[in-house]
Order: sequence, then C-alpha cells, then structure tokens
Amino acid sequence: MTTRDLTSQGPRIKEVASFEELVSGSFSDGINALCWRRTLAGDFAELVANLEPQEGILPLDESLLKELPLGVGGKRAVAEILEDYHRLQALEREPLINLIDGYPRDERPGPVATDVFSYHADSAPVEADTWLCTYHGAPSEGLRNEEAVRKVEIPEIRQALLEEYGGPDDEEFEEYLQDLCFDLHYDPLPEARPYSFGVGHLWRIAIDWPGSLVPPCIHRAPLTEPGDPVRLLLIG
Repeated sequence: MTTRDLTSQGPRIKEVASFEELVSGSFSDGINALCWRRTLAGDFAELVANLEPQEGILPLDESLLKELPLGVGGKRAVAEILEDYHRLQALEREPLINLIDGYPRDERPGPVATDVFSYHADSAPVEADTWLCTYHGAPSEGLRNEEAVRKVEIPEIRQALLEEYGGPDDEEFEEYLQDLCFDLHYDPLPEARPYSFGVGHLWRIAIDWPGSLVPPCIHRAPLTEPGDPVRLLLIG
C-alpha cells in the first residue's frame, strides 16, 4: 500500500501558516485535520541520543530536557519542543512529551484489535480535538474517510463480534461495541492510500464527539520493527 506525502493529502486536510491559524481554524465543510507545516532547526537526533529509551513509552518532563548535556543543535530541539508544549498549556491542554520505543499490542483474542497500530478515531463525550507532532522517528499515518470502512460494518467481523457478544444485533449490541471502542476502528479499502503526518509538522485533528460537524480524522501509529529509530512525540 503506497503512502501519500503531505502534498497530496486530499480535501480533508487544510494547511495553515501559523499557530494562531491552527487554533482558530474550524472543522467544517468536510475538513477534519489542520496542519501547520514546518521545518524545525533543532538536532532532534542529538537530543534522542542523550536520552535513555525504555521499552514502551517514556514520558519526558521539562526539567529533564533542560538538564541534558546538549550542543547548540540539541538545545535548539529542546527549545522547539518546549515552545509547542507551552503553546498547548496556554490553551489549557495537558500535553505529553513521549519517547516511544514500541507500543503495547492488543493481545486480546478477537476480530478487532484496539491498539494504536489499528486505524482509529479518537473520541470524547464533549467537544474536543487532538494535537500532535512527531519530532523524531516514523510519523503518524492518516487515512481518508472515503478510503476507510468501520471494522464493525464488515459483515464477517460483525458476525464474529455478535458471536462473542452472545446476543442480538440491537441497541444493546451497539452499546457493547462503543464500550469496548470497537466502533472507532477502521480498515482501509483496497484502493486506499494512507498519508504521512510528516516530521516536525504540528497537527490539530477532529475527533468523534456528539455534535461534530465533520467525521473524525482516522489515523494510527506507524508500524515499526525492532531497531527502528525511537519516536519523539508531542500529543495533547
């Protein structure tokens, strides 16, 4: 499956020229992702080389980053990350800076895996959105809504879920799917071409919430192999 780059991402995504436009931009007319494309000047490889990855997700805090023995490029990388971090804090978000060397997999037997490697939409009971930026390592991947199908709508998967549920296909079954987040996961259609979120770009994407004017942005963490560069990610 070929991955599109950001220059051919399609009508669901709108590029903006500043952080202010990223904040003020609206999700409407089918647009469910806003991207501030940037070329950052920091040496993020130097920064990562001075960290000690652990298997899984390692949260990083501001004091740790500031205390690292870095050269000019590494210090610039820290400054750029913290600038984004403080921008989101000023919006009363709770951003996280994560060093990621692999994610836990959903090892639960069943027809729908719900880990971050599955194409999915984020959700909330109230109006909300997701912000993210990859500074180092493989970036997140997106999937156009027109090129995706909810896994629970695929007949053989739905039948398997019904058998697992042990009841009829009714409103209570729909609640069961929602409770386990099965309804938030998608499969790409055969002709689908996912797109890359790229490195250094700051994104604000729509999620699934009651009253949303647009469908949620479908995305996933990149599939990685042992030995691949660790990811440095801001998410809020």
